[in-house]
Order: sequence, then C-alpha cells, then structure tokens
Amino acid sequence: MDRVIALLIPITGIVMGVGLGMLGMYLEYRKRKEIYTLYHQERMAAIDKGLELPPLPEAFFTDSTRPRSPRGQLLKGLIWLFTGSAVTMALFANAFGAQALYGLIFVALGAAYLVNYFAVGKRQAEMMEAAEKAKLAETNQPLSV
Repeated sequence: MDRVIALLIPITGIVMGVGLGMLGMYLEYRKRKEIYTLYHQERMAAIDKGLELPPLPEAFFTDSTRPRSPRGQLLKGLIWLFTGSAVTMALFANAFGAQALYGLIFVALGAAYLVNYFAVGKRQAEMMEAAEKAKLAETNQPLSV
C-alpha cells in the first residue's frame, strides 16, 4: 500500500500542475471571449440606432494585464528571506543540525530577489510611478477654451 501511495504523489502533482495551468488558460480565454462578445453587441446596437461608433480603444487589441511593478520583487524577497530564516531557526532549535542548512535555500532565494530589486527594480519602479503621475497630471489638465 505504501508503494502505491508513493507512486500516486508525483502523478497527482504532475496532473494537478498541468490541469491548473490548462484551467487558467481556459478561464482567460473565456473571459476575453465574453469581453469581445459584449463589445460586439454594444457596437451592433449602436449601428442599429444610427449612432456614430467611437474608435476601438488601443487596449482592446493588446494584453489587458497591467505591467507588474518591480516592487513585487521587494515583497517576494522579504517573504522568502524571512521564511528561510524561520525554517532554519526552527530546524536548529529542534536539533536538526545538518538538515537546518536546507533552510538557507529559502534565504538565498530571498536575497536574490532583494539584490535584483535594489540593483534594477528600484529604478524601474520609480520610472513607472513617474510615468503614471505624468499620465494623471495630463488627464487632469483643465481644458483651455
């Protein structure tokens, strides 16, 4: 019985991993299809009523996901760093001397994220925030007559 369970664990992990990926792709496809359908229905109703159609927005043809802020790397780095530190300390406290060093893998992951953030991501985050502020300032300008 133990051998069967030992074989089912990796099979289940692989099937679930692939299945979740496929489910995510399907749900994204379905969401985009519904958006296109609703937009088409809206345009057809406007044509039936004789209204002038506004041009299609540029975002309609591009990926709708917002670019990720590099500040997420800072958060990931801190989470991995503190998780690794906690695992390492917990294993050392429970007298798992050599096994406690495996917790340093998580510490190294966190340190890598932090180094990347401070080397590259901080500048990118500041540039993205400045661009957003400029965009907001541009749209909030009063109209000149």
